[in-house]
Amino acid sequence: MAGEQQSSRPGSGRSRTGKAVSLARLLHRDCTRLLELYKEKESLPSEHSLEMDRIVSLCVSSPNLSTDERVWLLHSALRQCLGLLEYVIGREEELEGEGEGEYESVRNSVRDRLGHLLHTTRVLLKNEEETNVPAPDPDCNKVKEVEVDEGDGTFGVKLWIYRVLQELIHWTHSASETLHTLHSEREREQEVGDSESEGAEI
Repeated sequence: MAGEQQSSRPGSGRSRTGKAVSLARLLHRDCTRLLELYKEKESLPSEHSLEMDRIVSLCVSSPNLSTDERVWLLHSALRQCLGLLEYVIGREEELEGEGEGEYESVRNSVRDRLGHLLHTTRVLLKNEEETNVPAPDPDCNKVKEVEVDEGDGTFGVKLWIYRVLQELIHWTHSASETLHTLHSEREREQEVGDSESEGAEI
């Protein structure tokens, strides 16, 4: 009983990772809805798709990364996504003014939740001191300057925004999967620790 109470207490590692997984899944649903609303707003066909080259790029030092290292890279990707989304919001308000419809509401919610998820993943890794996970190379994974091909004018900007929203869907899906793996691993570690503690008491 003592082990169960300890593992589920507020602020515990298992509690934090579980909440991070829930937040990532909620954010992914929001991002998917945001793209749907954007298609409706811009009268794009539902099956419309664009080139899938990643806008967000990361430097991966090894193909065999631990889960904690993958979360570090994920944190870097999400940071770039937030920068892109903030740029999108600025351009849309510049082109169309500040709207108050469902699209703008969901878009602002995605921005806020993305910022929250960034903070959450940072805290998760900062508190896992024993893993000695190296921080991402700041020169390699830093937020890059936004480059928009405006050769087609406003239409080119709108297509670029579409790609950014696709990028958000990709990385929030990756976040939900990676954080779920991290949560499962830490649950197993906690269970092993609880079992060893109970054995020592006996």
